[in-house]
Amino acid sequence: MAIQPITSSLHSHFHLQLLPQSPTASPFSFLPGHLHSKFHKAPRKCPRIICKSNEDDYLIDAPVSVGDGFSFSGGKYSDGSSPSDEWFKQGKMMKAHPVSGSGEKAKDPVFGLTMGAASQASADVFRWFCVESGSADNHSVLLIHGFPSQAYSYRKVLPTVAKNYHAIAFDWLGFGFSDKPQPRYGFDYTLDEYVASLESVINEIGSDKVSIVVQACFPSLIGYFSPVVVKYASNHQEKLKDLVLLNPPLTEQHANLPSTLSIFSNFLLGEIFSQDPLRASDKALTSSGPYKMKEDDAMVYRRPYLTSGSAGFALNAISRVMKKELKKYVEETRTILMDKSWKVQTTVCWGQRDRWLNYDGVEDFCKDSNHKLIELPMAGHHVQEDCGEELGQIISGVFSRRR
Repeated sequence: MAIQPITSSLHSHFHLQLLPQSPTASPFSFLPGHLHSKFHKAPRKCPRIICKSNEDDYLIDAPVSVGDGFSFSGGKYSDGSSPSDEWFKQGKMMKAHPVSGSGEKAKDPVFGLTMGAASQASADVFRWFCVESGSADNHSVLLIHGFPSQAYSYRKVLPTVAKNYHAIAFDWLGFGFSDKPQPRYGFDYTLDEYVASLESVINEIGSDKVSIVVQACFPSLIGYFSPVVVKYASNHQEKLKDLVLLNPPLTEQHANLPSTLSIFSNFLLGEIFSQDPLRASDKALTSSGPYKMKEDDAMVYRRPYLTSGSAGFALNAISRVMKKELKKYVEETRTILMDKSWKVQTTVCWGQRDRWLNYDGVEDFCKDSNHKLIELPMAGHHVQEDCGEELGQIISGVFSRRR
């Protein structure tokens, strides 16, 4: 497994300097850490906003001693290590799946300006962020997140599964700390591309067989990563030992596109709102179940949207693909899972407090397809967030009984 230690720094610094070209052009100028006025020379105090969730201070205008005043660290103006930094330290970078395209520098879709390094594809092979836990000699279990989440969502599942298995959680391309190429410059975020990239990841891991746990996506893109895994498995059943689906799209009702997230697929508005970390992460993660996000966790989920525009453009691209293909993907998943040729041992774990996916029809589907159904009464759509430790025990129990 080609995994390389992380050496790059996570801190992103934005230096903004607006200087008037003439004495009458502007009474203000921005310099790192300070707002200078030609009319007022008195030093300004740093205004602070108190976060009600844990009473942490957010530095709005950081003094020079802690940074340039425009440096973000996981959703917080830089004044030290953040939860996002700590999570990053636990992971490694894995290279998998070749970069397509001409190698031309990516440009943003609105103004056509050349984008920064974070939005550029790797030179030859994409970089994936992954966190491993447990002995590599044990059977490998892939923990695959949904949209628009990260491998971080499995942080409470990893320790439990790793007791008896080699657990690996990774960020999909376009999410978390993995590469986020600009659409049309190496990766277009289509279903077929994700299927091919998943095959590359599994081949890179090198195990004869793996088991997969996959989180279904949000209704705006419901079934995007579940069909990716199911479609891959339908062509490579010999590579999979077990498959666990977390609140997957299984009925026609699950193919509906809610307005809350479909806005990311709109022209221009989609580009704008996909750059808002509160819309792209906080609102999406907390509106589909009982999950109450802690501020430290929110910092991790917001981080990609605060450090670069690439995460937002990836979200925008996937939304547009799914708006066109959603119903087809859901129906294809149903067909594959109910086909008599499907031989992979499959378990559906269902959080019954899911606000976006109706439970009606799920039980009948599992009976008709002969798949095991495990209900979690206190969990919502994000089972791994609501009941992480319990889910870890369930996964380990399911796999151990099938040894």
